Amino acid sequence: MQALRFNQTGDLSYLELVDLPIPSLEPDEVLIEIKAGRLNRNDISNVMGRLPYTTIPRTPGRDYSGIIQQGPAELIGKEVWGTGKENGFIQDGSHAAYMKVHRSAISLKPQSLSFEEAANCGTPYMTAWGAIQSCHVREGTRIVVIGANGAVGNAAVELAKKNKAQVLGLVRKEEHLAMLKEQAVFADLLPDAADAKALKSLIWTYFPEGPEVIFDTTGHWLPSAISALGTFGQIAVIVAPGNGQVTISVRDLYRNGATIVGVNSLLYSASECATIFDGLAKDFDQHLLHPPKNIQTHALKDAIGVYQAVQDGLATGMHVFIPKH
Repeated sequence: MQALRFNQTGDLSYLELVDLPIPSLEPDEVLIEIKAGRLNRNDISNVMGRLPYTTIPRTPGRDYSGIIQQGPAELIGKEVWGTGKENGFIQDGSHAAYMKVHRSAISLKPQSLSFEEAANCGTPYMTAWGAIQSCHVREGTRIVVIGANGAVGNAAVELAKKNKAQVLGLVRKEEHLAMLKEQAVFADLLPDAADAKALKSLIWTYFPEGPEVIFDTTGHWLPSAISALGTFGQIAVIVAPGNGQVTISVRDLYRNGATIVGVNSLLYSASECATIFDGLAKDFDQHLLHPPKNIQTHALKDAIGVYQAVQDGLATGMHVFIPKH
């Protein structure tokens, strides 16, 4: 089978497209024919050696959709989707024609989603779910999603809407506003710079009592967002720029009774993700959640070039690989 493979880390030049045997199964495992595998930025970080728990040699790829080809008779032919902290890090992942997972990691794909749409939900929805749950976003919650046009931000908007929260999506570009307005949420442009006064003035125009939750999906707005919160507000963060060191005003934090919530989707096993995705599948099929749009698809044979383009900032948006079987 075709698969991406790296035998050492530190440079994308170590990533190769190779022919490997189809995985053989251990008890309680299933073999999945991959129909689509999403490219995440931490798949790139994986090859670059930035994730110390990775074992090599390894096939990368966290997120997938596909069809079960081997395993218990009752599962053969089932369409599935999934993600998990093991995939591509300590066991071979989805950037291949086939992958194997433990049967406890199986979640049936929503019938309302294509394979490409389902694969693209993995890490973004798992990350957004973690933020929405950790910040207790429910009916009436005033939440601001910074970077609402991105995969994680868009998933957070969808989940917050499903929970009947009051949502404000903030983006950089005019063309992203139309997409958010189609989702029936307030939407506006971020200030030109990460200025605390400008951000607060903008947000409080929509939420005069202040937001209860700000979800910064970009990693650039944490210091400014602290002073933009309402009393006892929470800020969810998933990334930090540069070396991860950010200067904040602790005084503003404690005076407002505010909380910073770290969200890391790599804390969830594939089995834990499957349980969560079972619930998400029902929400998609009941049209409480809507599929991601503007997904770019690529043949697996072209994947190395896409890795490099995303790493170099030449390709943006959402990318999934379609294997050749």
